[in-house]
Amino acid sequence: MKQNRRQFIKSSAMAVTALSLPSLPAFSKSKQIKSSVNMKLSWASYDLQLRHTFTISGFSRKTTPVVLTKIEYDGLVGYGEASLPPYLGETQASVIEFLKKVDLSGFSDPTQLEEILTYVDGIAINNTAAKAAVDIALHDLVGKIIGAPWYKMYGLNKTDVPDTTFTIGIDTDDVVREKTRETLGRFNILKVKVGGPDDKRMIEAIRSVTDLPLAVDANQGWKDRSEALDMIFWLKEKGIVMVEQPMSKYDLDNIAWLTQESPLPIFADESVQRLHDVKRLKEVFSGINIKLMKCTGMREAWKMRNFAHAMGMKVMMGCMTETSCAISAASQLYAGMDFADLDGALLIANDCFDGAKLENGKIIASDLPGIGVVPNRELQFG
Repeated sequence: MKQNRRQFIKSSAMAVTALSLPSLPAFSKSKQIKSSVNMKLSWASYDLQLRHTFTISGFSRKTTPVVLTKIEYDGLVGYGEASLPPYLGETQASVIEFLKKVDLSGFSDPTQLEEILTYVDGIAINNTAAKAAVDIALHDLVGKIIGAPWYKMYGLNKTDVPDTTFTIGIDTDDVVREKTRETLGRFNILKVKVGGPDDKRMIEAIRSVTDLPLAVDANQGWKDRSEALDMIFWLKEKGIVMVEQPMSKYDLDNIAWLTQESPLPIFADESVQRLHDVKRLKEVFSGINIKLMKCTGMREAWKMRNFAHAMGMKVMMGCMTETSCAISAASQLYAGMDFADLDGALLIANDCFDGAKLENGKIIASDLPGIGVVPNRELQFG
């Protein structure tokens, strides 16, 4: 299996650099770029309050810190977000320190997305959520300059999208059943966090309430490939349709074996971060989970989506716990994907944006220009 992966990587002639952003429409006369106007970047810290304690394999939490951004230009404002779950390794303080280094004064044209975001990416290594906060705000701004939502500029049909999963974290049987009942009539597929000693109990608790299709996410929690395969066969009998990150992100040989033997598609999450990761995972996973916070935002997510599909891999659009700002950005580019997990804003009690909406189990992008969001409360940007 390892030899097959090496041969694929060596023989692949598809150049990653050929994956470009869509051409932007011509501007109307009323929205010509003004070279004398500078972009102004500002930010605000914000703490998301989760509706339920969120438990996965490894830890629990009740809040998620975020940093919201805005870029102002010629009377228009673009909004962005950096969501900071613990495993990303970023904090509000580290994001703000990164944002302080971002100098947009050298760019007179906000629509120079490739040039601006290449510069932002080169400021420091990692800091992917911080970079996503700039990327999303810039995409929102450019969409407002042009006067169109991004799904139209990508050439996508905003209703041609997979159902979003709704995530049920590891918990007691009573809480799992309660969470499951809350989803009935709203969602067409659920996502279950597994990877602990009580995986079968979790599934059985959900199955006592609903027969909806399920996806499972082990968050690297399974350790033995044979036991993992036995679990996957059992899960298939219980109506599970896909498995996400079953084993350690470093254990690619055993994951490749598991994918080859599995009756269900196996998706990478922690194993895939950015565009350069996709090619090496071709013979390891069935598909990849793209998240804006991992890959630096919409620019790279679009490239990852197209590159993975070109290689015959399945693609999923995922999220962290996020406001409707980041969820709306993701909703602009996930049409035509195979799976979606865009429930992040539905998991919180204090969403500070209005944007993409849940409709018949799908997250549907707004028709407003840009990423399609409007703040629903006063935010103090500094």
